Amino acid sequence: MGSSKQLCKTLKMKVIDAHNAGEGYKKIAKRCQLAVSTVRNVIKRWQIRGTVEVKMRSGRPRKLSDRTARMLVRKTNQNPHLTAKNLQEDLADSGVVVHRSTVQRCLHRQGLHGRVSRRKPYLRPHHKIQRLKYATGHLQKPDAFWKQVLWTDEVKIELFGHNQQRHVWRKKGAAFHEKNTLPTIKHGGGSIMLWGCVAASGTGNIARVEGRMDSTKYQQILEANITPSVKKLKLKRGWLLQQDNDPKHTSKSTMEYLKRRRLKVLEWPSQSPDLNIIENLWVDLKRAVHARRPKNITELEAFCKEEWEKIPSTRIERLLAGYEKRLQAVISARGGVTKY
Repeated sequence: MGSSKQLCKTLKMKVIDAHNAGEGYKKIAKRCQLAVSTVRNVIKRWQIRGTVEVKMRSGRPRKLSDRTARMLVRKTNQNPHLTAKNLQEDLADSGVVVHRSTVQRCLHRQGLHGRVSRRKPYLRPHHKIQRLKYATGHLQKPDAFWKQVLWTDEVKIELFGHNQQRHVWRKKGAAFHEKNTLPTIKHGGGSIMLWGCVAASGTGNIARVEGRMDSTKYQQILEANITPSVKKLKLKRGWLLQQDNDPKHTSKSTMEYLKRRRLKVLEWPSQSPDLNIIENLWVDLKRAVHARRPKNITELEAFCKEEWEKIPSTRIERLLAGYEKRLQAVISARGGVTKY
């Protein structure tokens, strides 16, 4: 005898037609070679739902209840760094034994997916207060104000690019052919420290920092590069120097130097590289330099200076045009981290 799940639609309709003609369950079952219970189920489904089709089912019941799913979401909201294995172990402690992939699927249904954490400076409460104060205080500044700012910063550039990933087209088993490998040297093969500056009209000087940067060396760099850069970028009287709050920038001797040279410094909140447009240009510079694959420190320095000069002023203009959005992002985050 067949079951109602296995019956074709034609046979089911034959059962319904016989029932409508006044035949009894036993007679229909005998003629169609079906169990009486199967005939009864087909007719009952027709009477209740008006169709002989089997209703779609959800499949095997989920091992994790809605309550457990909410608990997992709550845990990940409290600590996003928990792994699926951590959550699996927590469930096991409470008597719910499931595979790690079950936990992952549950979180995926809630719109939560594992992603690499973005690296951002650690912000203490007073940092957030300073950032919020800066953002609100400068939000309404006109474009002319930002065009009079000389943005400065230092950056370290590795010879082979620290933690850089590169992809190659290769066949299976050819992973370790020399042409398919990325050469590495202990400690990155060397690096250089650069100081650079930019303004709305383009890039200013870029200088290599020899040895360890301290207050004295920083002042020497300013002395050698600020005036030429200001002239090159045609900044008007009243321009502002932007620098972060690194100790060598804010030391007593540096502050005296700035005062002696009558250099006006833009108020700046600590731990705020996302508010400095030059950070974006460092990314551009590293990408361009490493694409040329310098073989030694001499080439690395030369390529950096060449590529720095190639950065178009339109790139800087676009960054400044979107600066208000950065400030709004800081305000929306109440001084917290932003996507910039």
